Amino acid sequence: ADDMGLGKTVQVLALLESRRQQRAAGDKEIGPSLVIVPKSLVFNWVEEASRFTPEMRVLNYTGLLRRDELDNFDQYDIVVTTYGTLRRDIVDLKERQFDYAILDESQAIKNAGSQAAKAVRLLNARHRLAMTGTPVENHLGELWSLFEFLNPGMLGRSSAFSAMSRTGGGEDNGEWLGVLAQALRPFLLRRTKRQVLTELPEKTEQTLYCEMSSKERKKYDELRDYYRSQLNDRVAQHGLQKSKIHVLEALLRLRQAACHPGLLDSKLTGETSAKLETLFDQLDEIVEEGHKALVFSQFTSLLAIVKDHLDKKKVVYEYLDGRTRKRGERVKRFQEDPDCPLFLISLKASGHGLNLTAADYVFILDPWWNPAV
Repeated sequence: ADDMGLGKTVQVLALLESRRQQRAAGDKEIGPSLVIVPKSLVFNWVEEASRFTPEMRVLNYTGLLRRDELDNFDQYDIVVTTYGTLRRDIVDLKERQFDYAILDESQAIKNAGSQAAKAVRLLNARHRLAMTGTPVENHLGELWSLFEFLNPGMLGRSSAFSAMSRTGGGEDNGEWLGVLAQALRPFLLRRTKRQVLTELPEKTEQTLYCEMSSKERKKYDELRDYYRSQLNDRVAQHGLQKSKIHVLEALLRLRQAACHPGLLDSKLTGETSAKLETLFDQLDEIVEEGHKALVFSQFTSLLAIVKDHLDKKKVVYEYLDGRTRKRGERVKRFQEDPDCPLFLISLKASGHGLNLTAADYVFILDPWWNPAV
């Protein structure tokens, strides 16, 4: 349960690499491990494994053809899948023996009655591990579902634990919380940035990969093929020098398509996109942990979609683009108001005069054009 950004994924990969080495040395009891993640994190897990544990054999168990791999699990060290896929395929997956069953962003099963929570409890694994920067989002009762997966029966019946978590043990509130903390301590590892601040680099840069949905990919590929055909014809007729503006237009449209379909067609602003789903997952965790973040985009239309999402979730934020007045007041509120965790900013408006030291996370949704262009 380390704070966000302290390397939970790398730590778990190191553990799984040690299991791979034991397996390679002849330990026949060690088989593949199952890692269940939100859809937006599948690609990140595959990429991180390739980067930090290159000898690890990783299976991306998602997509329409995934079931073709059901009988090939033993050929891999890690099987990465999503909570949604697990729900759909639990009848088959519960029959497989795994070394570790690992939940990333395990707050996804905080509701013990959800299909995801029921599915993970059916898995057959020698070891179980849950990863989250926010083990409790709303109330202590959410811990029951996590520990029913990790150590079934440890916290008793769900109804009794939920009642105790709501009342805090009545008059014995402090004593009950102390007993609970003592019981959980051997099973819980949490370190915050403040605790390890001296060990952290000055700045950590990370690329979050977002894999398009099949619908997004289809639209993007159609747009790419259209512009490729148009540009080839134009360059053949007029030469590259006279076609540069059209090349830039094509790049702009493709960048917009990669962000959100609503940037190309205003009727589609209500749809989702892989990039924004990833952003919203990150922002949810950051806000829950009490951090502050900046979100940059060169497209104000993309920021408008983000604003709409935050408004619906009643998340407090500040906003700044080239038309915003009283910039200083907005900056001051973000800097000083603990209840304002987010600041949405257009890249063009942020070039000068902003001092935003209160933020400890920065998201750049789409980098600005190379100044030379």
